[in-house]
Amino acid sequence: MLYPVESYSREVKDLSGIWNFKLDKNNKGREEKWYFEDLQETILMPVPSSYNDITQNKEIKDHIGDVWYERKVIIPKSWHNQRIILRVGSATHYGIVWVNGKKVAEHKGGYLPFEAEINEYIEYGRENRITICVNNVLDWTTLPPGEVVEMKENHRYPNGHKVQKYFHDFYNYAGLHRPIKIYTTPKIFIKEVDIDTDIENNDGIIDYDIVCNDELVHIKVSIFDKDNKLVGMNLGLQGNVKIPDAILWKPGHGYLYKMVIHIILNNEIVDEYCLNVGIRTVCIRDGKFLINNEPMYFRGFGKHEDMDIKGKGLDNSIIIKDFNLMNWIGANSFRTSHYPYAEEVLQVADKLGIMVIDESPAVGMTFFNEDRKVFVDERINDVTLEHHLNVMDELINRDKNHPSVVMWSVANEPSSWEDGAVPYFTKVAARTRELDDSRPMTMVNYAFPYGEKACKVAGLFDVICLNKYYSWYEDCGQLDLIEYQLENELQAWHDKFDLPIIMTEYGADTIQGLHSDPPEMFTEEYQCEMLKSFHRVFDRLDYVIGEQIWNFADFATKQGTTRIMGNRKGIFTRQRQPKVAAHMMKKRWHTF
Repeated sequence: MLYPVESYSREVKDLSGIWNFKLDKNNKGREEKWYFEDLQETILMPVPSSYNDITQNKEIKDHIGDVWYERKVIIPKSWHNQRIILRVGSATHYGIVWVNGKKVAEHKGGYLPFEAEINEYIEYGRENRITICVNNVLDWTTLPPGEVVEMKENHRYPNGHKVQKYFHDFYNYAGLHRPIKIYTTPKIFIKEVDIDTDIENNDGIIDYDIVCNDELVHIKVSIFDKDNKLVGMNLGLQGNVKIPDAILWKPGHGYLYKMVIHIILNNEIVDEYCLNVGIRTVCIRDGKFLINNEPMYFRGFGKHEDMDIKGKGLDNSIIIKDFNLMNWIGANSFRTSHYPYAEEVLQVADKLGIMVIDESPAVGMTFFNEDRKVFVDERINDVTLEHHLNVMDELINRDKNHPSVVMWSVANEPSSWEDGAVPYFTKVAARTRELDDSRPMTMVNYAFPYGEKACKVAGLFDVICLNKYYSWYEDCGQLDLIEYQLENELQAWHDKFDLPIIMTEYGADTIQGLHSDPPEMFTEEYQCEMLKSFHRVFDRLDYVIGEQIWNFADFATKQGTTRIMGNRKGIFTRQRQPKVAAHMMKKRWHTF
């Protein structure tokens, strides 16, 4: 799916702003057809944002089910001869869209865009009503999964009391998290673009495959450098452009060329689409992760799209602040834990030369510390699998042309020791490989290489990514055990699978300003000493090719006795202020 951009032939109207909002307390709105008329008894709600923290109303914050958004927009008469597309950046976790009371789109999955052509539903030069119903329920067919449980103990709960349970450790923010846009294209238009790049001596090769709604059109592809100088050109729907003495995209140097695609009919430009292209190669060879045939070591974080008040709502100021902090600390990578991030984030990563492990929302596919199985018919089953495959289709289709995306992650911390995980992830891995064989693929693991919880699927992937918390969730406070336990486990992984390893999560909850000597849990000293112990092991093992601390910043979670106003493992606070560990990591990473 192409990102909406303005061009010679295309216009974009951003509908970000204040929308009308209504809580569907009894989840009757769809049945009562609220979309036929203006919503009644609404409040104001910013878009994009999560709705949960905007009001002082706990009923809104913890609502389970449908909420409704509405706004009106005027479609210019000048658009009459154009295709008009309504694009929803995300609706978490399920969205239905109506225009003037008529259904135009429906989408399952809370972190990827969807769109619909709306010409037949609109009136030109007049107000048109857009209504969006968003549902936040998680069940065993969604990603992430969950279950809504009706509490049966009448001496403790009133009749009909329901609880949304989920098994991932971040708050279930919901709403319209990303921009809603209306854009135009001509009737004959560029529909899809696939880019693949290679290096031949000092030259860069850009292979392209363009899809139009009319295959008989003439296509012109032009490549411009940063000085807007034409450096290459070709004709046709498929082909390649050779760039002499190309400047390559690489970590720390996000050089981008501009590809301009024209549809030409009767010597006139009918449609124009422009996108940035970074020339680089990615592969794994001899246990090394190579970009442009140079070995890379991942320095960075698992992150979250999370902030005060807006929750997971897109905020450009936070996006740029986070990248500035990553530059300050010396990071060169992050993982989109645990869902696809906004396209705007990847666009900045492209420009700044930051490597991204792009992850699907398949998180919480496990019962922590319980014996119940997940990969069984009544839970993660063929319906879930079908949705997972569709998510990988949408994710790769959306992000395939970003040079910053160097690896796909199909899931985070599933119960990979279960027998049922084998056929499930065999199919997910095969589909991902079929969709894109130009990038490595991983699954992030918290299982073991041995014992009752030995991972049965790690061999399907190209890199072993591990989440480990020695001295935190087990052997609490025993920092002296970390190196012994960690090195033994990493060596066992390497002996069994002979794959490179990235530590994608390790860290300790830390309250800024809390101190203790000797170090005690939750203090800044403990966080620093824990990280140092992990690093001493990484530095001894040449098959460890990266370290991504959990987490970049503190983030919101559901309430519980193990969480103090959220997860505090960030080395920055939720407000992006550095803890002591951030200064320590700055010294380490700037020496690489």
